[in-house]
Amino acid sequence: MHEQNSKALNATLDTPTLSRPGLLVMDVDSTLIDEEVIDQLGREAGVGERIADITARTMAGELDFCQALRARVALLKGMDVAVFDTVYATLHFTTGALALIETLHQHGWKVGVVSGGFHETVDRLAQEAQLDHWIANRLAASEGRLTGEVVGDIVCRTTKEQALRTWAQEDGIAAAQTVAVGDGANDIPMIQRAALGVAFCAKPAVREAADAAIDTRDLRLVLGLLRD
Repeated sequence: MHEQNSKALNATLDTPTLSRPGLLVMDVDSTLIDEEVIDQLGREAGVGERIADITARTMAGELDFCQALRARVALLKGMDVAVFDTVYATLHFTTGALALIETLHQHGWKVGVVSGGFHETVDRLAQEAQLDHWIANRLAASEGRLTGEVVGDIVCRTTKEQALRTWAQEDGIAAAQTVAVGDGANDIPMIQRAALGVAFCAKPAVREAADAAIDTRDLRLVLGLLRD
């Protein structure tokens, strides 16, 4: 068994328990899946290095997420929307992701994702993983090609925190039974809001904000942080 977390978790009576219904909300890119979809799109557009650099700096908290996303999406202008089929075929669920979701469902939990990525891929991932809730951005298109713009408000750090609170209320889940898992700076408010916040193979700022950190890319290790 891999070591579950390098940042020690002090288990208390407030730690969520698997034996009661709960809610787990996680990020998508580099958490639910191994890849960053925006980086994959960038490679298809021939601007992979430019987009990947912006992504890395944003996840480290160096750049404003909303501005950075608009800048990256602008570089995709003119791409055929069929690129999403190509990119989706390259995505991989993180080791243990589907097992984690299945186990939580067996114990009456709900599972959701909030993504700074795009509905064009997240919708398919959510259906395949049988998620209960999901939110993502949507890219604008005209005549079958991306316009380089995002439709509506961008999913950002405040959106992620709000989603956790809203879904818990809708599902009748006590705040003490909420878990959030993420890797980037925009996940911090969600991680701090949850009863148990988990930094998953995360940036230093995220690790500092979280209750526990997992450094092995296996989402089943989240289960070891819950009380029986």
